Amino acid sequence: MRVEIPFPKIDPAALTLPIPELSLGFIHLGPFPIRWYALAYILGLLIGWWYAVRLALRPQLWGSKDASPVTRVDIDDFAFWVMIGILFGGRLGYVAFYVLPFQPERLAGDPMFVLRMWEGGMSFHGGLIGATLAVLYTAWSRKIDLLRLGDAAAAAAPIGLFFGRLANFINGELYGRETSAPWGMRFPTYDWGTRTWVYSGAEKVVHPSQLYEAALEGALLFTVLAVAVWKLKALTRPGLTAGLFLVLYACARTFVENFREPDPFVEGLPDFLTMGMMLSAPMFVLGAWLIHRALKVEPRSS
Repeated sequence: MRVEIPFPKIDPAALTLPIPELSLGFIHLGPFPIRWYALAYILGLLIGWWYAVRLALRPQLWGSKDASPVTRVDIDDFAFWVMIGILFGGRLGYVAFYVLPFQPERLAGDPMFVLRMWEGGMSFHGGLIGATLAVLYTAWSRKIDLLRLGDAAAAAAPIGLFFGRLANFINGELYGRETSAPWGMRFPTYDWGTRTWVYSGAEKVVHPSQLYEAALEGALLFTVLAVAVWKLKALTRPGLTAGLFLVLYACARTFVENFREPDPFVEGLPDFLTMGMMLSAPMFVLGAWLIHRALKVEPRSS
């Protein structure tokens, strides 16, 4: 008998706002579902902000006796811009990396789908580019060290990744390849009309790769960076924490890509290569360069 773990069938809508039905011709209002994916973004941002503030309030972690090079006000300002950067970067990255090269007819036939983020379609690597732009802008506008702010952001980033991957699991999306492992699952499709999970009977038993990513890119990566920051004083070397994040994320993502089902519309790549692997390669190179650069200089102290 085939052993598998049953999918929990959690409603993708964490709660529904009871907005009355109203049609104004060009806009339709009604009960509005708040999805777990939206809550994942909110929780990731809030807890990540809280953690980054804790780092900013401890100057000794940065090699300073008086004040941290990144203040709470800096973190507060950055939190707003990184939220914008992740949302728009994630969406535009999805369009640039997955739609334009492989589904141009989708964009040509319905260009407004780019704005309908609630229908799904976000790219981590696009969100990372957006977050990087937020780091650049905040560092420039507040006259603070770019690498120091990047380190604070990198230390907190796995928190958001953890919640985001759990939301992917609840939504039954981005699951893995077929497997005979006893922890494999069958992922049904959610019917928003009836608000129920539906099995067609054709679902394969696959890896719950979203949980692998939550564990590796989220929990494990956060733990490693926390040890580096709190025990090994990584923040005294500008760029080291950011470099570690980039390298370790790239390694974790590349590993999990071997278990994750590739996007069916991505064509022309060798069987051993996925788009996630390709987009992670520049992260590894940049991260390795940042680590090399950080270890060449003396730790900051004052």
